[in-house]
Amino acid sequence: MADIRPFRAFRPRPDLSETVASPPYDVLNSEEAREMAAGNENSFLHVVKPEIDLEPGIDLYSPAVYAKGAENLSRMIADGVLVQDETPCLYAYQQIMGDHKQVGLVVGASVDEYDRDLISKHEHTRRVKEDDRTAHVDALNANTGPVFLTYRRKDAIDVLIDEVRRRAPDVDMTAPDGIRHTLWVISDLEEIEAIRGEFAKVDFLYVADGHHRSASASNVAADRKAANPGHTGGEEYNYFLTVLFPDDQMKILDYNRVVFDLKGHSAEEFMAAVSEKFDVEETTDPKPARRRDFGMFLAGKWYRLTAKEGSFPESDPVNSLDVAILQNNLLNPVLGIEDPRSDNRIDFVGGIRGLSELERRVAAGAAVAFALYPTSIEQLMAIADAGAVMPPKSTWFEPKLRSGLFVRPLGDRP
Repeated sequence: MADIRPFRAFRPRPDLSETVASPPYDVLNSEEAREMAAGNENSFLHVVKPEIDLEPGIDLYSPAVYAKGAENLSRMIADGVLVQDETPCLYAYQQIMGDHKQVGLVVGASVDEYDRDLISKHEHTRRVKEDDRTAHVDALNANTGPVFLTYRRKDAIDVLIDEVRRRAPDVDMTAPDGIRHTLWVISDLEEIEAIRGEFAKVDFLYVADGHHRSASASNVAADRKAANPGHTGGEEYNYFLTVLFPDDQMKILDYNRVVFDLKGHSAEEFMAAVSEKFDVEETTDPKPARRRDFGMFLAGKWYRLTAKEGSFPESDPVNSLDVAILQNNLLNPVLGIEDPRSDNRIDFVGGIRGLSELERRVAAGAAVAFALYPTSIEQLMAIADAGAVMPPKSTWFEPKLRSGLFVRPLGDRP
């Protein structure tokens, strides 16, 4: 079952939603966040990227950074920028990006179910990033960035959410990137219980995006449970801020690769090595149109690479992924990138930036770029069901969830 809980969100005053809502903390660096928030003291970047209000160059993991985030959140509440709902609610959250629409449900999800793998993961976390989010949640006493979860869609849930969406929205705004965000508050107890009842029939939830945020929720809950002799399991720290989307509405984009050198190979030697595991042809249409095809930009030209038969295990759900085929047959053996998580010779580019960004990066000094076909939601769920994990940087979800539209406190006040 999926145990979901309503909560009393702190939300922007309706007339301030557009100035408060910000991109998530992990899609901007400090300089980009500082520039975006300049002149806007209500930007939620002051909460999720609080280093922008401190001396440039400060250690991002300094206690002063987390303290500043807590101070900024308290200021926004004290100034009436963020206002808490009077009763625990659920929230329907719709996003429209171009011709794509997805509608999710904002809830508190169960840490216990996360710990027992009823909320399934598909990626490893990095300890430093996990510790960072743990410290942030603990210092602010609140979840400020939602975890993106998905589930296998159910007609009964769709019917209930569609009923909510027939009402006038509580928030309807378009972000500077053109993505429209619409929010409905669900406060009626009978409606809440009907939705909770249907989710109780959902066997598994899946982390789509936000593995470090969900891991941090587990860490905070464990620490607070250990420090609370009166622990009951009903405390707010036993749940964490999530948005649940049905799997048929997921939009996964390509997650592309840029490598900064050819490991001493000449272009001719490199092409010969690539040809051992891939069929290679020059192309003017480099965007992969199917699995096992890759675009490669080298020396001002695009090539199409097609993985040769027998070069990967078809029946292996992980090693048959395109990201794994590229890693195992080219990035590692030819370019010497054994661990893409830690090797500074490789970088990753979300598909939202387009293939022109790959061309730009090569023109700016990178040696070669690779365009991939997107991983599917079915592949993600199959791997999670098998208890396996994907290679790093396998999925790029769009549109991103906006931060600041709802804050979930872990106590009476953040």
